[in-house]
Amino acid sequence: MAVLNSVVDKLVSFWTLKFIRKYLKWFFLCVSFTGSLLKELDVVPKTYFSNRRNIFNLYFVKISWSWNLVLLLPFIFLSNSYNRNLTFVLKRLLSLVVATAIWYLCTESFFYIEDITGECYESESVRVVLGKFNTKAECRKAGFLWNGFDISGHSFILAYSTLIIVEEMDSMLYLVQQRRTAFLDVLYVALNAIVVLWIWMFGCTSVYFHDTIHKVLGTLFGILGWYVSYKVWYPKPFSPGLPPLPSEQKYH
Repeated sequence: MAVLNSVVDKLVSFWTLKFIRKYLKWFFLCVSFTGSLLKELDVVPKTYFSNRRNIFNLYFVKISWSWNLVLLLPFIFLSNSYNRNLTFVLKRLLSLVVATAIWYLCTESFFYIEDITGECYESESVRVVLGKFNTKAECRKAGFLWNGFDISGHSFILAYSTLIIVEEMDSMLYLVQQRRTAFLDVLYVALNAIVVLWIWMFGCTSVYFHDTIHKVLGTLFGILGWYVSYKVWYPKPFSPGLPPLPSEQKYH
């Protein structure tokens, strides 16, 4: 327990550094641009992470939204519950409903754009258009290649997930150790670990996959989804609201 408390306290101290929070969104854009440049120059050697079938991509990124929900749902409930009524907690949990709606709308839009802008080809070397396939799913199911405007879903979800997790972890900054449970501390450490993984995989996406414009657009959509909800809407009265601020924590 002492070790866990120490780890949590160090993580809390890290996230109190305002410049990290302030420039995190710009960090994602810089990584996206820099990684894309390195990809175009072909100076980054192939590694385990350049294989789409690496374990972190298959079992974490591909189901990243599920990981977000599994960790954030109990964390938001517990970290927002101290000296708060159930109405406030349930209202705060609505932020996950909003985030899921944004994630779904964006990813489905990306799929639709790729479908309406793409064509099916026999292979990369044989550029023969197969007109009988109208969607990427149909084309790939038949064993062929689809080439469309593919906005990077990875860049979107990894940037978006990181930004909203960091926002929701705010409530932990103001809970004194006596008000925390071991389970809440474990959830907090797990969220920090998943943030590190999301940032690492975002970097891997930037240097190994997609065209520059696809990655930059995906990143911008992720930042936009976070900004509109947490910076524009949530501070207003009729919204899920933000995690409690220090002045709002009603300690006895």
